[in-house]
Amino acid sequence: MYVIALAVSLMLIGSQASRATEYGRVDFANSGAPAAQADFLEGLALLHDFEYPAAASAFRRAEAVDPSFAMAYWGEAMTFNHAVWMQQDLKSAQAALNKLALTPPARRAKAKTEREKGYFDAVEILYGDGSKEERDFRYEDAMRRLHARYPDDVDAAAFYGLAILGTAHAGRDVATYMRAAGVLEEAWINHRDHPGLVHYLIHSYDDPAHAPLGLRAARIYAKIAPDAGHAQHMTSHIFLALGMWREVVEANIAAIADVDRVRKAAGKGPVGCGHYPSWLGYAYLQLGQKDEARSAVASCRASVESQAAMDHPGMSMDPDASLAGAFANMRLRYLLDSGDWTGEIAGWTLPKTAGAGARLDFAFARVMTEIMQRHSAAAREALAELEAVGREVADIETKRGASDPSYRVRPEIFLLEARGLLAEQEGDLAGAERLLRQAVDLEEKLPVAFGPPTIDKPTHELLAEFLLRRGRKDEAHAEFEKALASTPGRRLAEQGLESTSASKITREVR
Repeated sequence: MYVIALAVSLMLIGSQASRATEYGRVDFANSGAPAAQADFLEGLALLHDFEYPAAASAFRRAEAVDPSFAMAYWGEAMTFNHAVWMQQDLKSAQAALNKLALTPPARRAKAKTEREKGYFDAVEILYGDGSKEERDFRYEDAMRRLHARYPDDVDAAAFYGLAILGTAHAGRDVATYMRAAGVLEEAWINHRDHPGLVHYLIHSYDDPAHAPLGLRAARIYAKIAPDAGHAQHMTSHIFLALGMWREVVEANIAAIADVDRVRKAAGKGPVGCGHYPSWLGYAYLQLGQKDEARSAVASCRASVESQAAMDHPGMSMDPDASLAGAFANMRLRYLLDSGDWTGEIAGWTLPKTAGAGARLDFAFARVMTEIMQRHSAAAREALAELEAVGREVADIETKRGASDPSYRVRPEIFLLEARGLLAEQEGDLAGAERLLRQAVDLEEKLPVAFGPPTIDKPTHELLAEFLLRRGRKDEAHAEFEKALASTPGRRLAEQGLESTSASKITREVR
């Protein structure tokens, strides 16, 4: 067996760059040929960074150099399981494994050490029989056994922690996430620069209550893997949860730069839509940088217009799943947080081929635009459209049967918020408050989301604004505090809290 300990950051020279590409340092004892090591270890580092397509390409290069290198096929298969995102491409993973051998026993026989056989035992469970949820739990148990047998194997510890996170099918489960953090923290004591440990710790802690525990990891991950766009972005999971908006901006600018470097090397134009631009636009809004936020939405719109024919929205409600979805969500957040209801962005339209999730965001934006301009008749008409697309989204999500109810419930919360504001404008104040409190109750039952709020106008914030308009400042103050507990640093909630705090202090002095 070859025992390989290689620092990827010192080995990998990009064809389009004059310096080494750095994805993080990984050491992994294995039985592959020496000539295949650089590609294998690059793939492993990229796998830990969630740079899945690039990782798969690296593992395939290792396979080409050493066709008998079992762990290279394991690595390629692992790139098709996205545990934290609850995504898995079962057919592609099985196809990768089948290149090594057609049956699990035959593949196990090709693994040259007992440790490598243990990794194969686990991956065969991950892509074996049963539902995805059943396999996720069995895979977690297999990784637990592997970690127990090889406690000094840092990658076994990292993948075990990730496997634990992958069992939180209904959304963030604090007990599950803290159990993963416990495994990862113990391994991190002796492996401070391991990209997987640092990355998965950030995922374990990226909610407002636990984010302070993840700040150490967030401070160093970008330095560990400076050329991995996801590593640059991932730090902002902690920064956003703590309301550190300038750091969120810097992290996502760096992430976009890494992505654009890779796209340029492939002959593609810069990225305008997607996860990183969306977080960047949201951070600009929280800083009150309206012009920068407007430019971010405009860049996404330009991408939609230039690539509309290639956009495949599918059935996912995740706004990152399509260009149109990203544009619709960035536009909605811009309108809600900037209050620019009569500007150019309010008049922009959606491609006719857009999926239901994008159309839901546009429908909600239209209702809110009409309400904020006090166009009651137009608002009623827009509300009917929101109801129709909301039913479509809820039906799609119900048929998907996802354990996380967030996207299924989101249309109902939008409707309650819109109906509540419309009732207020029409003078039904009791009805308005009842509807807004119903929205609050629904949102409170949803799992805590990482990143910008799933309910783009947080319900506690909206209720607080209603109470403030009614002169109920003490009640509004309490609601703004609740809003900031779940969305720290949100500009509108902070402004509202400041206004009610000043009023409260004045009354107390008197």
